Amino acid sequence: MEKARRKSKIRPTSSLVKQAVFNILGDIEGTLFIDLFAGTGQMGFMAEERGAKVIFVEKNPKLAKEIEKKTKEKVVISDALKFLMSFDGTADIVFADPPYNYENYQKLIELAIKILNKGGFFILEHSKKVKFNSDKSKVYGDTVLSIWRKKDD
Repeated sequence: MEKARRKSKIRPTSSLVKQAVFNILGDIEGTLFIDLFAGTGQMGFMAEERGAKVIFVEKNPKLAKEIEKKTKEKVVISDALKFLMSFDGTADIVFADPPYNYENYQKLIELAIKILNKGGFFILEHSKKVKFNSDKSKVYGDTVLSIWRKKDD
């Protein structure tokens, strides 16, 4: 019973939303894509297929090990906020799909935007029950993609 409950915490991004993200981003070949709250790694794998260099960030060691088996890209076992605070580089795209009951959205948004290159995207997948002051948002059923684009350094 415990295993079934634990599995239900994983909420994979729907195919519609995955496709929408990559339609929004366009050509990402050669970019650095950070997949926060990677879960099963599906978003990062799609970015990898499109020629991006990917860093998967997942705090669950079992899920991270499964991602490692399927990629040659970097997999970091860490809390998303801790990763963002210690990351000493910049990224072109940061995608985050935290649990819908996540409590640190504002800190996540602030830290993710901070590490973006000029012109970079931060895309946050969340429940339509919460709203953010993003540059753009797209609604797909109960899911919303909030999108920020870094304008300056």
